[in-house]
Amino acid sequence: MNWTVLEGPLLVTQRFELWKPRASDLDDMIRLIADDETRRFLGPALPEAKSVFERLQRNGGSWMFHGYGTFPVRRRGESEIVANCGVFHSWRGFGKGMDDVPEAGWIVRKDHWGQGLAKEVMAAALGWFDRVHGPRRIACMIEEGNHASERVAAALGFTPCGSHDLGENGRPAFVNLFERDRLQTESSLDFSRLGRIERPDHRRRCPTCFMGRRTFQRMLAS
Repeated sequence: MNWTVLEGPLLVTQRFELWKPRASDLDDMIRLIADDETRRFLGPALPEAKSVFERLQRNGGSWMFHGYGTFPVRRRGESEIVANCGVFHSWRGFGKGMDDVPEAGWIVRKDHWGQGLAKEVMAAALGWFDRVHGPRRIACMIEEGNHASERVAAALGFTPCGSHDLGENGRPAFVNLFERDRLQTESSLDFSRLGRIERPDHRRRCPTCFMGRRTFQRMLAS
Protein backbone atom coordinates (compact mmCIF):
# COMPACT_ATOMS: atom_id res chain seq x y z
CA MET A 1 0.00 0.00 0.00
CA ASN A 2 1.32 3.43 -0.92
CA TRP A 3 0.94 6.35 1.48
CA THR A 4 1.19 10.05 0.73
CA VAL A 5 2.28 12.28 3.61
CA LEU A 6 1.37 15.96 3.32
CA GLU A 7 3.88 18.09 5.19
CA GLY A 8 2.22 21.38 4.36
CA PRO A 9 -1.26 22.90 4.47
CA LEU A 10 -4.17 21.04 2.91
CA LEU A 11 -5.66 24.25 1.47
CA VAL A 12 -4.30 27.73 0.81
CA THR A 13 -6.40 30.83 0.18
CA GLN A 14 -5.23 34.23 -0.94
CA ARG A 15 -4.03 35.09 2.57
CA PHE A 16 -4.21 31.97 4.73
CA GLU A 17 -3.10 28.35 5.06
CA LEU A 18 -5.52 25.67 6.29
CA TRP A 19 -3.76 22.79 8.03
CA LYS A 20 -4.93 19.48 9.46
CA PRO A 21 -4.51 19.44 13.25
CA ARG A 22 -1.35 18.19 14.92
CA ALA A 23 -0.50 17.42 18.55
CA SER A 24 2.05 20.24 18.48
CA ASP A 25 -0.77 22.76 17.93
CA LEU A 26 -1.76 22.69 21.61
CA ASP A 27 0.06 25.82 22.82
CA ASP A 28 -1.14 27.92 19.87
CA MET A 29 -4.70 26.68 20.38
CA ILE A 30 -4.55 27.79 24.02
CA ARG A 31 -3.35 31.25 22.97
CA LEU A 32 -6.11 31.39 20.35
CA ILE A 33 -8.81 31.62 23.04
CA ALA A 34 -6.78 33.36 25.76
CA ASP A 35 -8.61 36.69 25.35
CA ASP A 36 -11.89 37.08 27.24
CA GLU A 37 -13.61 38.65 24.23
CA THR A 38 -12.67 35.72 22.02
CA ARG A 39 -14.32 33.36 24.50
CA ARG A 40 -17.41 35.51 24.99
CA PHE A 41 -19.55 33.27 22.77
CA LEU A 42 -17.67 29.98 23.24
CA GLY A 43 -19.66 28.63 26.16
CA PRO A 44 -17.52 26.75 28.71
CA ALA A 45 -14.27 26.95 26.69
CA LEU A 46 -11.26 27.73 28.88
CA PRO A 47 -7.68 28.66 27.85
CA GLU A 48 -6.31 25.79 29.92
CA ALA A 49 -4.20 22.89 28.71
CA LYS A 50 -6.62 20.12 29.71
CA SER A 51 -9.70 21.76 28.18
CA VAL A 52 -7.97 22.68 24.92
CA PHE A 53 -6.26 19.28 24.74
CA GLU A 54 -9.66 17.58 24.88
CA ARG A 55 -10.98 19.80 22.07
CA LEU A 56 -7.89 19.11 19.99
CA GLN A 57 -8.31 15.36 20.51
CA ARG A 58 -11.98 15.51 19.50
CA ASN A 59 -11.04 17.34 16.33
CA GLY A 60 -8.40 14.73 15.57
CA GLY A 61 -11.06 12.06 16.07
CA SER A 62 -13.37 13.82 13.64
CA TRP A 63 -10.63 13.74 11.00
CA MET A 64 -9.81 10.10 11.77
CA PHE A 65 -13.35 8.70 11.77
CA HIS A 66 -15.13 10.98 9.31
CA GLY A 67 -12.43 12.41 7.05
CA TYR A 68 -13.07 16.03 7.96
CA GLY A 69 -12.64 18.43 10.87
CA THR A 70 -11.66 21.99 11.61
CA PHE A 71 -8.47 23.51 10.23
CA PRO A 72 -5.89 25.37 12.31
CA VAL A 73 -5.38 28.52 10.24
CA ARG A 74 -2.11 30.35 9.70
CA ARG A 75 -1.15 33.35 7.63
CA ARG A 76 0.72 32.29 4.53
CA GLY A 77 4.34 31.52 5.32
CA GLU A 78 3.88 32.04 9.08
CA SER A 79 3.78 29.51 11.90
CA GLU A 80 1.35 31.00 14.44
CA ILE A 81 -2.26 29.79 14.50
CA VAL A 82 -4.67 32.73 14.19
CA ALA A 83 -7.99 30.87 13.78
CA ASN A 84 -9.62 27.46 13.87
CA CYS A 85 -12.29 27.00 11.19
CA GLY A 86 -14.06 24.29 9.24
CA VAL A 87 -16.60 21.48 9.42
CA PHE A 88 -16.38 18.86 12.18
CA HIS A 89 -18.57 15.90 13.09
CA SER A 90 -20.78 16.72 16.05
CA TRP A 91 -23.34 15.23 18.42
CA ARG A 92 -24.82 17.98 20.59
CA GLY A 93 -27.28 15.69 22.34
CA PHE A 94 -30.46 17.75 22.16
CA GLY A 95 -31.81 16.75 18.76
CA LYS A 96 -33.17 19.53 16.53
CA GLY A 97 -30.91 18.41 13.68
CA MET A 98 -27.72 18.83 15.75
CA ASP A 99 -26.90 15.18 16.51
CA ASP A 100 -24.53 12.99 14.46
CA VAL A 101 -24.08 15.64 11.75
CA PRO A 102 -21.38 17.74 10.10
CA GLU A 103 -21.28 21.08 11.92
CA ALA A 104 -19.55 24.27 10.79
CA GLY A 105 -17.68 26.45 13.23
CA TRP A 106 -15.06 29.17 13.35
CA ILE A 107 -12.95 30.80 16.05
CA VAL A 108 -10.83 33.81 15.11
CA ARG A 109 -8.22 35.36 17.39
CA LYS A 110 -9.26 38.85 18.46
CA ASP A 111 -6.38 40.66 16.76
CA HIS A 112 -7.64 39.23 13.43
CA TRP A 113 -11.26 40.31 13.79
CA GLY A 114 -12.76 42.55 11.11
CA GLN A 115 -10.43 41.34 8.34
CA GLY A 116 -12.77 38.94 6.55
CA LEU A 117 -10.80 35.92 7.76
CA ALA A 118 -13.79 33.75 8.70
CA LYS A 119 -15.57 34.22 5.38
CA GLU A 120 -12.44 33.67 3.29
CA VAL A 121 -11.34 30.55 5.15
CA MET A 122 -14.80 29.05 5.57
CA ALA A 123 -15.56 29.54 1.86
CA ALA A 124 -12.49 27.41 1.11
CA ALA A 125 -13.33 24.82 3.79
CA LEU A 126 -16.94 24.47 2.64
CA GLY A 127 -15.91 24.24 -1.00
CA TRP A 128 -13.47 21.46 -0.12
CA PHE A 129 -16.10 19.66 1.99
CA ASP A 130 -18.70 19.81 -0.79
CA ARG A 131 -16.32 18.40 -3.36
CA VAL A 132 -14.81 15.67 -1.17
CA HIS A 133 -17.85 14.57 0.86
CA GLY A 134 -20.68 15.41 -1.51
CA PRO A 135 -24.01 17.20 -1.06
CA ARG A 136 -24.74 16.96 2.66
CA ARG A 137 -26.60 19.07 5.16
CA ILE A 138 -24.25 21.05 7.41
CA ALA A 139 -25.48 22.40 10.74
CA CYS A 140 -24.25 25.45 12.63
CA MET A 141 -24.87 26.70 16.18
CA ILE A 142 -24.29 30.34 17.21
CA GLU A 143 -24.81 31.78 20.66
CA GLU A 144 -27.51 34.42 20.81
CA GLY A 145 -26.04 37.91 20.51
CA ASN A 146 -23.10 36.90 18.32
CA HIS A 147 -24.24 39.03 15.42
CA ALA A 148 -20.85 39.00 13.66
CA SER A 149 -20.93 35.21 13.36
CA GLU A 150 -24.55 35.29 12.22
CA ARG A 151 -23.55 37.65 9.40
CA VAL A 152 -20.75 35.25 8.41
CA ALA A 153 -23.17 32.33 8.46
CA ALA A 154 -25.64 34.17 6.23
CA ALA A 155 -22.88 35.06 3.77
CA LEU A 156 -21.90 31.37 3.60
CA GLY A 157 -25.44 30.25 2.79
CA PHE A 158 -26.68 29.15 6.22
CA THR A 159 -30.32 29.79 7.06
CA PRO A 160 -32.06 29.80 10.51
CA CYS A 161 -33.71 26.53 11.52
CA GLY A 162 -34.47 26.91 15.22
CA SER A 163 -33.07 27.73 18.64
CA HIS A 164 -32.23 25.95 21.88
CA ASP A 165 -31.59 26.80 25.50
CA LEU A 166 -28.32 25.27 26.74
CA GLY A 167 -28.70 26.86 30.16
CA GLU A 168 -28.42 25.03 33.45
CA ASN A 169 -29.66 25.71 36.98
CA GLY A 170 -32.26 28.18 35.80
CA ARG A 171 -29.73 30.34 33.90
CA PRO A 172 -30.71 30.59 30.22
CA ALA A 173 -28.09 30.29 27.47
CA PHE A 174 -29.81 30.45 24.11
CA VAL A 175 -28.19 29.42 20.85
CA ASN A 176 -29.56 29.97 17.37
CA LEU A 177 -29.46 27.04 14.97
CA PHE A 178 -28.67 27.24 11.26
CA GLU A 179 -28.30 24.83 8.38
CA ARG A 180 -26.84 24.82 4.88
CA ASP A 181 -28.42 22.41 2.42
CA ARG A 182 -27.23 23.45 -0.99
CA LEU A 183 -24.25 21.87 -2.68
CA GLN A 184 -21.51 24.34 -3.57
CA THR A 185 -20.51 22.92 -6.94
CA GLU A 186 -17.16 23.36 -8.59
CA SER A 187 -18.60 26.06 -10.81
CA SER A 188 -19.81 28.09 -7.82
CA LEU A 189 -16.50 27.90 -5.96
CA ASP A 190 -14.43 31.01 -6.69
CA PHE A 191 -10.94 29.65 -7.26
CA SER A 192 -9.60 33.12 -7.99
CA ARG A 193 -10.41 34.02 -4.41
CA LEU A 194 -8.86 30.87 -3.00
CA GLY A 195 -5.69 31.41 -4.99
CA ARG A 196 -3.35 28.62 -5.97
CA ILE A 197 -2.97 25.61 -3.73
CA GLU A 198 0.66 25.35 -2.74
CA ARG A 199 2.97 24.69 0.14
CA PRO A 200 4.70 28.04 0.70
CA ASP A 201 7.14 26.83 3.34
CA HIS A 202 8.55 24.13 1.06
CA ARG A 203 8.38 25.72 -2.36
CA ARG A 204 11.56 27.77 -1.87
CA ARG A 205 13.72 24.69 -1.55
CA CYS A 206 11.62 22.44 -3.78
CA PRO A 207 10.24 24.18 -6.91
CA THR A 208 8.20 21.08 -7.80
CA CYS A 209 6.34 21.18 -4.46
CA PHE A 210 3.45 23.04 -6.03
CA MET A 211 -0.12 22.20 -6.85
CA GLY A 212 -1.90 24.32 -9.47
CA ARG A 213 -5.59 25.04 -9.81
CA ARG A 214 -6.36 22.21 -12.26
CA THR A 215 -4.51 19.68 -10.11
CA PHE A 216 -6.49 20.89 -7.08
CA GLN A 217 -9.75 20.49 -8.98
CA ARG A 218 -8.80 16.92 -9.94
CA MET A 219 -7.85 16.21 -6.34
CA LEU A 220 -11.21 17.42 -5.05
CA ALA A 221 -13.08 15.39 -7.67
CA SER A 222 -11.24 12.16 -6.81
